[in-house]
Amino acid sequence: MASEFDETDFVDGDFQSARKSPLAASTTGGAGRPPTREELDSRVTETQQRLMELKRAQEELERERAALEEARRRRTEFQTGREEMLQSLTRGVGFLEEAEFNARRDAEQLAKTLGALREALTKVQTIHEETWTQENYNVDLTRALTVLDNARMEWAQRTAAARGRPGARRELRPADPRIARFPPALQTGPGLHLAADGRGAGGAGHPDCLFNGTQVTWPFSKEEPIPCPNARAR
Repeated sequence: MASEFDETDFVDGDFQSARKSPLAASTTGGAGRPPTREELDSRVTETQQRLMELKRAQEELERERAALEEARRRRTEFQTGREEMLQSLTRGVGFLEEAEFNARRDAEQLAKTLGALREALTKVQTIHEETWTQENYNVDLTRALTVLDNARMEWAQRTAAARGRPGARRELRPADPRIARFPPALQTGPGLHLAADGRGAGGAGHPDCLFNGTQVTWPFSKEEPIPCPNARAR
């Protein structure tokens, strides 16, 4: 009787092993062989190129990061500066508008005051005592006193109005006992300067600026002081 068929009789074991592990076969032939100089040089060059590429990429990323940080800084500076200048300019414009309004109002008030005082001064200067006659002496004297009283009232009213203005000049304080006898409107007039060098002359119904040698100086002009009306000579 014939023996049974065995498939393993026709299988090459070495061939199957080599087929399953081709890497082992390839390494078997070159096992123990050191790399050549050319191979090492090639690998070194290759590694250097890769390092250079990585370095260039790092530098590029660092430049990009620096640009982004600069953009962020400028954006922050813009936002902060805009808010700061909006607040500062708004506050400054409001302050200057108010100051301009006050300055115009004060200028108008000063113009009115100056005009009224000039008119009063002109009227006082038109009094010429040397033209009075014996026949009309009482009439001329009464007329002159009326002009002086009107000028005095104009002076008191204008100085009182100027005293109430914001930024009025330095006020005269009644430190001198003679000044204390002034009417209230003239005791603290804005910048009223008195140069009294004599004794008081007193008087009823008008300010006691009638000291011998008393002079009144208007603070808004550097001109010569204006003699007080009705000031008595020494």
